[in-house]
Amino acid sequence: MPDAYDLIVVGGGPGGYVAAIRAAQLGMRVALVEREHLGGICLNWGCIPTKALLRASEINHLLHTLDAYGFAADNPRFDLQKVIGRSRQVAAQLSGGVKHLLKKNRVTVVDGHGALAGPNTVRVTKDGKDAATLTAPHIILATGARARVLPGIEPDGKVIWTYREAMVPAAMPKSLLVIGSGAIGIEFASFYANMGAKVTVVEVMDRILPVEDAEISAFAHKAFVKQGMTILTNATVKAVATSGAGAVVTVEEKGGRTHEIAVEVVISAVGIVGNVEGIGLEGTGVRVEKTHVVTDGFGCTGEPGVYAIGDLTGPPWLAHKASHEGVVCVEAIAGLSHVSPLDVTTIPGCTYCRPQIASVGLTEAAAKAKGHEVRVGRFPFIGNGKAIAMGEPEGLIKTVFDAKTGELLGAHMVGPEVTEMIQGYVVARTAELTEAELMHTVFPHPTISEAMHESVLDAYGRVIHI
Repeated sequence: MPDAYDLIVVGGGPGGYVAAIRAAQLGMRVALVEREHLGGICLNWGCIPTKALLRASEINHLLHTLDAYGFAADNPRFDLQKVIGRSRQVAAQLSGGVKHLLKKNRVTVVDGHGALAGPNTVRVTKDGKDAATLTAPHIILATGARARVLPGIEPDGKVIWTYREAMVPAAMPKSLLVIGSGAIGIEFASFYANMGAKVTVVEVMDRILPVEDAEISAFAHKAFVKQGMTILTNATVKAVATSGAGAVVTVEEKGGRTHEIAVEVVISAVGIVGNVEGIGLEGTGVRVEKTHVVTDGFGCTGEPGVYAIGDLTGPPWLAHKASHEGVVCVEAIAGLSHVSPLDVTTIPGCTYCRPQIASVGLTEAAAKAKGHEVRVGRFPFIGNGKAIAMGEPEGLIKTVFDAKTGELLGAHMVGPEVTEMIQGYVVARTAELTEAELMHTVFPHPTISEAMHESVLDAYGRVIHI
């Protein structure tokens, strides 16, 4: 007889395990099916271990700039395997923590690959053999995504890397080329540049970090070039010829001019593909577009009783979006009255490079395209006392308001610790605050967050410190 549950979650990443725990809190009997690592890609091979690596690279940068703070150190160096080992240890610790949380909340964890096998049914296989058959009136698919592979530039694990190989290098490459300048590509570019590698970034669009506000992209571009990176925009990688010594990359720039770049390693960071294969979608009402499952604001698919969340669905492909989707989906299933559909304009995006980048809501261009008359405020970190005292005066905060209503349409930041500060603007958008409340909010001094206040004041001609 199949094991019966109220809810089955397929996938134990940040969307799946959070959905399972929230459902258990609401009194549901829950089974979670995971074939590899609890915590998913984010915790094991993405968000968390990359931040441990980036922290190490920040320390390496500081060690080489000690003189500015009045210190000196002879021959600062690093042990790459210890750096990687710490990153893996952090991931393992948190994966174990997720296992504990699921046990604490009495979620049944089933080891194996889960796939739909008819109405209200999930079949679990392990090593090609049937392991379990589960039934439930509600099934959430949270199978995540994987790195997109460009034809002719297939990763080989030696010279052409995906994010996995980039996180556990056997040796530090002296030179590398990153294809793609989204968050993943730029974070790896920043890590390796801070660790001493010569880094080239190739982006097919006309600017790096193309989802960010154009001013923030331009600011970051200048900062990366100043650090020694080579940035090529409006450029396409046409071919990669590998050898034992590395790779020769043929790049075509705007106007059709091509040239070759020799590097030890190529990192491909050109987006993701939803894991829609092998999960039993055939013959169901679940609709797939461009490798991602189509859902409404509550995670519902076209198949009754089947839901989807996280990277398996549409953008933004972020761990915190997946977790929030999981909670919304489960609370809607439970029939709670206060549940609101997911609003992607209140989801912050963060890139943990140096300098950091964070944003929420509409860019200035997007706001104008939607017909808004806007008021824009800006404040540079060079006008902020705490940033200067920290020795990190390179940064900018930009706020976009609706000129008629005072609604905060978007906020965009580049500089130290902005990934921590963006939440202030996220709360403002979620609470539907206007410029009036933000201007009358007291910000502590001296903090970098004061620049957030000044940017709001600037939008209304009241800025103090510039």
